[in-house]
Amino acid sequence: MKINWGTGIVLAFIGFISFIMYFVINMNVQEKYDHDLVTDTYYEEELKYQSNINKLRNAQKLEENVVITTTVSGIEISFPKTLSLEKIKGKVFLYRPSNRKFDFEKPISLSTHTLLIPDKDLLGGRWNLTVDWKYDDNDYLFKKELMY
Repeated sequence: MKINWGTGIVLAFIGFISFIMYFVINMNVQEKYDHDLVTDTYYEEELKYQSNINKLRNAQKLEENVVITTTVSGIEISFPKTLSLEKIKGKVFLYRPSNRKFDFEKPISLSTHTLLIPDKDLLGGRWNLTVDWKYDDNDYLFKKELMY
């Protein structure tokens, strides 16, 4: 059987479309390619954006800002030593970009100037850490991307 050039072009198009459809279906079906949105309430979070900018500016004005260190026992969040522990309130949010099931939030309750996020709560990989805290009616925000 002899294939003319028109039939060859049609077969090439069918092969190309089949190749692309295979990858599209494969990416939608497999869970390892599943990436979640940062938040379900995207538009509500967008409205709070200016207040977050103000909190970041307040944090930059501090003489000593929050310090994040990764240790064997977990992630240590150190607050400025000049501040009174009783007045520091807020929360720490850890966001896992690859899987929302591992995201968690922890309230800030301090007995020393250091808050420990234990190793048992963390998986190896990339985390986005956000410390949203308040001291004497001033709001502060600290963000950092880290590999654990």
